[in-house]
Amino acid sequence: MNLASTTSAGASRPNWVLVVAAALVSGLLLAGPALRRRYPVAGWLLLGFPVAAFRVMQTWRQLMAGCGLAVSRRPALMVVSGLVGNGAPPPQPRVPRRGLIRPTSGGFVLLVRLLPGQVPENFVKVAPAMAEDWQVHAVRVTSWKPGVVRIVASAADPLAAPRIPKQRGPGHLLRVTVGALETGAAWVLDLRRVPHWLIVGATRSGKSTLINALVAGLAPQPVALVGIDCKGGMELSLYEPRLSALATNREQAVRLLAALVDLALDRMTVCRAARVRNIWGLSDKERPVLVVIVDELAELFLVASRNEKDEAHAAGTALIRLAQLGAALGVFLVVAGQRVGSDLGPGVTALRAQLGGRVCHRVADPGTAEMALGDLNPDALKAAQAITPEQAGTAVLASGDGWERARSHLITEAEAEAVAAECAHLTPVLSELHVDAR
Repeated sequence: MNLASTTSAGASRPNWVLVVAAALVSGLLLAGPALRRRYPVAGWLLLGFPVAAFRVMQTWRQLMAGCGLAVSRRPALMVVSGLVGNGAPPPQPRVPRRGLIRPTSGGFVLLVRLLPGQVPENFVKVAPAMAEDWQVHAVRVTSWKPGVVRIVASAADPLAAPRIPKQRGPGHLLRVTVGALETGAAWVLDLRRVPHWLIVGATRSGKSTLINALVAGLAPQPVALVGIDCKGGMELSLYEPRLSALATNREQAVRLLAALVDLALDRMTVCRAARVRNIWGLSDKERPVLVVIVDELAELFLVASRNEKDEAHAAGTALIRLAQLGAALGVFLVVAGQRVGSDLGPGVTALRAQLGGRVCHRVADPGTAEMALGDLNPDALKAAQAITPEQAGTAVLASGDGWERARSHLITEAEAEAVAAECAHLTPVLSELHVDAR
């Protein structure tokens, strides 16, 4: 009797487990839409990722074979002779070995070891097929190390409504979260790592939004901000209470840039006297940090007379010198423009070579995109040229580390003015940068 009861209880346990599991799954499925809306990351990790991972595992071999990435284990003639002689089924082809599928906040990532004779470009070409087969928004393939590629899948478009974490306090010096990357990670501009940036974009492409996000993030930090806005200061005047100097025409800009070069040379003397190689070897009190924002670069280089040509040459020379000297001396450049091309003169091309970070929004002419990204990565150039007018704020950013698609966080004019007013007391007074309003 006891044995029968024990057997009956043991048999009922699996039934209860199945009931509980079914109830949990049903509850998750019913609560799925609300969970995704309110807690998208949790919704993805609990519901979306398990389904996507199962789909990858189920389709991996067929997908590799269908895309031509599988390799026969034997030469073709040996396979045929074996079929004819023995009536045996052909051996399964070798497929690239896949690593663990690891979740991210909005997708997943996995490493794949290439088979002999394969190159990363083979996988780059079939990325759209992977996205279609796995039913995800997009798949990016990059080289991880020799013989291994990294596949990053995005379940949905994270740039459609980027979620930007609120920054508490000034954060790390010269490091600002300005938006979101296509991978779902935060888009961080770190001037310590990449000191000088070129930002291009047509009207209403998101260029000004990015500059606003950058300046708003730098405003609470212990840095001096200098603006050069030769369109009468229409853009950067929002931040005038937080700017140590602002030039609103080319004549002022030339004088301000000359003063900045002198300031950099003075810092060089200080570093030499302290026997350090850069300002980061100085104490905090002796370590001045200055960020120069140049909006609408073309206004500095377009000329209509001999006098304007001399001014443009002086401005270009000063910018190039600042880019060459600035990283070690605490002077960082952010140069922006609607149109940046070699037709503006050789100075623009020389300056571009010194700006290691590039951001390209939608542009009105292919030459500007070529100037921004062409020398870094041809794939980044193609991605930038595919940005549509409906994708305002979306950009392609590139540096020596590679490229990404991203979207900047919207900073309204009211928010910009509020940040400038709130942080006005942090504005360093640099009398040597004073320019007369002429």
